[in-house]
Amino acid sequence: MPDTPTLYDTIGGAARLRELVDRFYDIMQLEADFAGIHAMHPVPNDSSRDKLFMFLSGWMGGPDLYIEAFGHPRLRARHLPYAIGTKERDQWLHAMAQATGEVGMDEALRLRLMQSFYETADWMRNKAD
Repeated sequence: MPDTPTLYDTIGGAARLRELVDRFYDIMQLEADFAGIHAMHPVPNDSSRDKLFMFLSGWMGGPDLYIEAFGHPRLRARHLPYAIGTKERDQWLHAMAQATGEVGMDEALRLRLMQSFYETADWMRNKAD
């Protein structure tokens, strides 16, 4: 019996993940609705794009690129310097939902991703609303 494909495999591997991450950052950078979270990122945001790609690769069951380069993600700790509340969480989620749609992911995969992204994004909140 073959192994169950990982989420990384299901989305289409590295090329498809890179497409998703790049579209997410393009949307965040270009659309005024996401100015709040865009302002939290360095300009240019190439390093942020690479780090999200690397993190999501391992998070989705692909190569642990982030861990290999930087060690344990300590995701919440790395986000503590940024004031993240419900508004910022929702901006991130809406930008990612738009990106998953624009890269043509099917609805079932989008729903699966967004449920997981919600749990992680909600855990990043570190300020009262």
